[in-house]
Amino acid sequence: MATDTCELQSRVRYEPDDRPPALLAAGLGLQLTILTISGIVITPLIVIQAAGGSDTYMMWAVFGSVVVSGISTILQAVRVGRIGAGYVLLMGTSGAFIAICITAIAEGGPAMLATLVIISSLFQFVLARRLSLFRRVLTPTVAGTVIMLIPVTVMPIIFDLLGRVPDGTPAEAAPLSALVTLLIIVGIAVKATGVLRLWAPVIGVIAGSLVGGYFGIYDTARISDAPWIGFPDASAWPGFDLSFGATFWTLLPGFVFVTLIGAIETVGDSVAIQRVSWRRPRAVNFRSVQGAVTADGVGNLLSGCIGTVPNTTYSSSVSVTELTGVGARTVGIAAGTIFLALACFPKLLSLILAIPSPVAGAYVSVLLAILFVVGMKVLIQEGIDYRNGMIAGVSFWVGAGFQNGVIFPEVFAEFAGGLLQNGMTAGGLTALLLTLFVELAEPRRWRIEVPFQVSVLPKVREFLQAFATRSGWGETMMNRLDSASEETLLTLLRQYGDEDRGGDAARRLLLVAHKESDEAVLEFIASTGEANLQDQIALLSERATEAPVEHEVSLRLLRHVASSVHHQQYHDTDIVTVRVKVPSELEP
Repeated sequence: MATDTCELQSRVRYEPDDRPPALLAAGLGLQLTILTISGIVITPLIVIQAAGGSDTYMMWAVFGSVVVSGISTILQAVRVGRIGAGYVLLMGTSGAFIAICITAIAEGGPAMLATLVIISSLFQFVLARRLSLFRRVLTPTVAGTVIMLIPVTVMPIIFDLLGRVPDGTPAEAAPLSALVTLLIIVGIAVKATGVLRLWAPVIGVIAGSLVGGYFGIYDTARISDAPWIGFPDASAWPGFDLSFGATFWTLLPGFVFVTLIGAIETVGDSVAIQRVSWRRPRAVNFRSVQGAVTADGVGNLLSGCIGTVPNTTYSSSVSVTELTGVGARTVGIAAGTIFLALACFPKLLSLILAIPSPVAGAYVSVLLAILFVVGMKVLIQEGIDYRNGMIAGVSFWVGAGFQNGVIFPEVFAEFAGGLLQNGMTAGGLTALLLTLFVELAEPRRWRIEVPFQVSVLPKVREFLQAFATRSGWGETMMNRLDSASEETLLTLLRQYGDEDRGGDAARRLLLVAHKESDEAVLEFIASTGEANLQDQIALLSERATEAPVEHEVSLRLLRHVASSVHHQQYHDTDIVTVRVKVPSELEP
C-alpha cells in the first residue's frame, strides 16, 4: 500500500490547487492546443464542405469554434459557481456531430443548425442538474467503456494522418517523421524524470517537425500567407431558424441523442481527470462532474448562438495530465487563453496547423494509448463482476464492429442519419441499454423515507428487520444491517453538525435497500455535506496504529461491518451506498 502511494505521489507533480511556474503552465497549455487545434478547426471544415456551405460561413464557423473552445476550456478550469469541473478539461468541436450536422445544414441551412444545437444543449443542463437520478445508468462500467471506445473511434483517422503527405514527397518522409516523434516522446516519458519528462510531447513534436522540414513537408507557405491579425466577416453569422417545421422535428431527436452521448463522454472524462490529478486517490466528486456537464452545455449553447458545430470535452487532456503529472488548473486557463489568442491571430494559428500530419498522428497515438488504459482503470475502479464484465465486453466489441462497418452495414449504415457508424455512439448506447435492462431486472427495492435525525433509528431498525426477514436472512445479518445503518446515519449527522441537536426535521433521509447476490445494498440519500465518507474511511487504514479519536469510532465500526462504502456527492444530494456481505453461516 505504501509503495503504491509513493509511486502515485511521484507521478503527480502538481495537483489542481497547486500553482506551477508560469512558464511550465504556459508550455503545457501550448501542448494541449497543439494537440487539439487541428481537430477543432477540421471538424467544421469537413461539415460545411460536405454540406455545400459557403467559404464565408466556413471561416466564421472555424473562428467561432476556436473562440467557444477557449471560453469553455477556461470555464472548466476556473469553475464559476456550478459551471465547470475545476480541472484541466479541454473543450473542442465534437466529431460525433459530423454526420447529423451535415444533414442539418444540407436540409435546413446554417440557421437550422444553430437552432438545433441550442435546443439540444438544454438537455445537458437538465442532465447536469439531475445527474444523481441517472447514477444507476451512468455507471463506471458505462463511462469506462465509452472512454475505451474513444481511441477505437479516433484511431482510424489518426492512422490515416501518419501517411498523409503532399504528392511528390520522398517515401521515407512520413515514416521517419512519425517514428522520430514517437520514439522521443515514449523514450523521454519512460526513462526521464523531473522536469524533462514534462516536456516530452513538445520535444517530440519539435523533433518530428524538424525532420518533416528537412523533407519539405512542414507547410511554411501557410505561415507566410496568413495575416498577423484577422477576423471573419460578421455578416456570415447565420442567425436562427424559428419556423420549427418538419426538418426541425425530424432532426431534433438525433441531435438530442448525440448531445446526451457527448454528455456521457464528458462524465467519463471528468471522472478520469479526477483519477489522474491527485497524488492521493480520492472518491469521485460528482459535484465536479455536474459542473463539467454544465460547462459542456454552456459550450454547446454558445456554439449554437454563434452558429457552429457543437463541442465536447477532449479526452486528450486526461492523457496529457497522466503523462506529465501536472493537473494544475492554471494549465487549463493557459490553454483556453491560447485558443482565444489563436482565433484572433491567424499567423499563430497557421504555425500550429503547419505541423506535418505524420508528426501530429504519432503524437496523438501516444495519448490515445494512455487514454485507453485510463478507461480500463475507470471500468474496474469499483470491481468488475461477471455482469459488469459482460456489459463492458459486449458494448466494446459492438462499438468496434460498428466503427469498422462490419455489423450489418446494409441495415445500419443509414440508420438515424448514420448515427451508429460512430463506434463511441454505438457502444455507449449498447452499454446504456444493457445497464438499464439489468437495473429493471433487479429484485424489488425496499424504500423508507424518514426525517434526517437520530430519533428515526428505531423505525429504520424495524424497516431493515423486515427487509432481512423477507430476504431469508437470520439474526446475524440483521445485526450487521442494524450496525451499518446506525453508524452511517450517526456519521452523516456528525458530519453535518446535527448530531448534538438531534438532526433537522426539515431535511429528509431516503433509505433504499435491495438484495444483490450475497450482499445487501443500502443507499442513504440525504441533503448535502462537505466531507466524503469514502475518503475518510480510506484514511483510517493509513492511521491504523494511532489511537482513534472520538469522531472516528463510527467510521471504524462502519468499515468493519460493511464490505464497501461509496459516497457520491452532488450539489443537492448526498448518496452513501453501503454493501453488507451475508455471513457464511446463516441462522435458520
